[in-house]
Amino acid sequence: MSAITPQRLESLFRPRSVALVGAANKSLFSQLAYGNLVEFGFADRTWLVNRRGADTHGRSTVRSCAEIDEQVDVAFLMVPQAGMHDALADAAAAGILNAVVLSSGYGEAGEAGRRAEAELVAHADALGMVLLGPNHLGFANLTAGVPVTSIMGLPRAAGPVALLSQSGASSGAMVDFATTMGVGLSLMVTLGNEAMITAGHVLDFLVDDPDTRAVAIFMETVRDPAAFARAARRAGAAGKPVVVLKAGSSELAARTAAAHTGALVGDDRTIDAVFRDLGVIRVDSIEDMLITAGTAAHLGRLDRAGVGVVSISGGACDIVADRAADLGMPLPALAGTTCEALAGIMPDYGAVQNPLDVTGAAVIDPTLFTRAIQAVSEDPSIGVVAVVNSLPWQDDGQPYVVQPLVDAIGSGMGTAACPSVYVNQVLQPITARTRAVLDAGGVPYAIPGLRQAVVALRHVGWWSDATRPRATDGAGAAPISGPVSTPPAGERAGAWSETAARRMLAAAGIPVVPGRVVTSADEAARAAADLGCPVALKIVSPDILHKSDVGGVRLDVRGEEAVRAAYAQIVDAAGRVDGARIEGVLVSPMRTGGVELLVGVARDPQWGPILAVALGGILVEVLGDPALAPLPVTPDRARALLAELPGAAVLRGVRGATPADLEALAAVVARIGDLAAALGDDLESLEVNPLRVDGPTIEALDAVVTWRTA
Repeated sequence: MSAITPQRLESLFRPRSVALVGAANKSLFSQLAYGNLVEFGFADRTWLVNRRGADTHGRSTVRSCAEIDEQVDVAFLMVPQAGMHDALADAAAAGILNAVVLSSGYGEAGEAGRRAEAELVAHADALGMVLLGPNHLGFANLTAGVPVTSIMGLPRAAGPVALLSQSGASSGAMVDFATTMGVGLSLMVTLGNEAMITAGHVLDFLVDDPDTRAVAIFMETVRDPAAFARAARRAGAAGKPVVVLKAGSSELAARTAAAHTGALVGDDRTIDAVFRDLGVIRVDSIEDMLITAGTAAHLGRLDRAGVGVVSISGGACDIVADRAADLGMPLPALAGTTCEALAGIMPDYGAVQNPLDVTGAAVIDPTLFTRAIQAVSEDPSIGVVAVVNSLPWQDDGQPYVVQPLVDAIGSGMGTAACPSVYVNQVLQPITARTRAVLDAGGVPYAIPGLRQAVVALRHVGWWSDATRPRATDGAGAAPISGPVSTPPAGERAGAWSETAARRMLAAAGIPVVPGRVVTSADEAARAAADLGCPVALKIVSPDILHKSDVGGVRLDVRGEEAVRAAYAQIVDAAGRVDGARIEGVLVSPMRTGGVELLVGVARDPQWGPILAVALGGILVEVLGDPALAPLPVTPDRARALLAELPGAAVLRGVRGATPADLEALAAVVARIGDLAAALGDDLESLEVNPLRVDGPTIEALDAVVTWRTA
């Protein structure tokens, strides 16, 4: 398939002319598509193709694209699946390079549909065409005024947010809500099955689109992860926020029963981790997706995530503070200099804090709003000021009674030292009346609703930090030096015992607890004497990976006779496992104290190797909630993952416990990721569980590796 580049999509999304193929008076799709083109003034650049040549929508038609006597950029194909190949061939013969395919019954319709979709793509590719869809409703370039879609109710006014959706049926509701909330759209694209053009390709196009400042995407799956990841990174570098509503939270089946990591790395958890790594904002509702995208397009990248709130209502301040605590929006305490400045502005009965209630005194002296906004905006911890007030939405024909407050807010926002945004107290429409009041006050944008504002501002602050270019000053955890040693490719197959996994870890520079494999009770006793009691004994078998489940582990064994007895018990228990190959028994010093972690890597079928870090050792299923990240992972990123863990305080030392050497631990975690990455596609999963941390001492106590080749 030929490369789908932003340049290749230029003629699709900015067409000079369009052919409606399959135009018919009885087709609702045709009626709506043509009606949109007429409404946007594009009728004179639209050709109607009807195979019988019958007059349609009050106009004459052509029987085929070949009869069109000018260059056409896009064919909007409203023909049944049975006639689609012929329709594509006809369009290609007329020099049309872009097809918008509405028909369903392809990849969404089972195995036969998937075969039909593959044949459709192959046919289009052979013709040198690219196609959008199938199974969708087209697109609308609202900035250029070109609606190539059967969706009703398109807004005539354009804006800075592009909307992409894999659901055509939901797109109309999304467009309506965006219009109602004052979120202007630059481009609306329904993606359908993404047989050729995926969300990643369209996002890549939008990174270079001067009319788009933020992108909102509804998706059920990421069909081309590599293209999406490349485009998302480009968007972050370009300062264009990407806000995604990703449906689905099913768990991946474990790759193998041998390790916990496969179960910890689930579809939804992986998506979360990958999106964080890419700087993609993830939301869980259509409302949050569109309001967040609109806010992000207005504000752009903030210098810092802290939010300062200036409000006409003390009750609104309480609500914002509560939701900020729930949702993680930072409301930093104001600096002393800021408090001093506000104290000179506020009435004696007003409390100087963040959120700031300017009190009813602002109704008497609206400049109180102006001066408070300016003072809060100059605070060194504040990246954006949210100004809370009410707004009208119904037009009663009278001047807005509190327009002076809006004017004062607009004045303060215009001279603020950092970005600012107006927040309406409730979720109500941004109507023409609302817009007139805002325009009169010089206010460019308003967020409707207090909770919606908290969600949006938290996300914009996070995105600003996540995508901000970082200076590489060499600070932070240092990686473990030296290249990663890996076993020969021919050995990366079959089932491996713990001993083989330990050797691989040690060769890669990962610290492993000392140990000796023995094959007799006498050898076990000598090993225990050399290593120093107490000791742990574990069966070594590539076929028994959950050793404790079969009685293959003895801990805290003391004395020669106890060691001999433990050896015999372990071998006897392992002998009752059908078909198990026994390599011996591992004797190692018994370790107590410290903190146990799981550090593992499992392969996600879409995103590749994913690193998982969790507290708990054998209790990992109980404590759960691992921190995940796609590889590669730097020591600094590993340090951040450790900080994300529930119960991470135990690593810092609690109740007199020795704090872990977090820099050294982060380096070891990153090195495990480096080893997994170096093993490439041969690796299915690699798990160190537990990785014991006791102050500066870090040791792998057990390890499991599984390979993709049986």
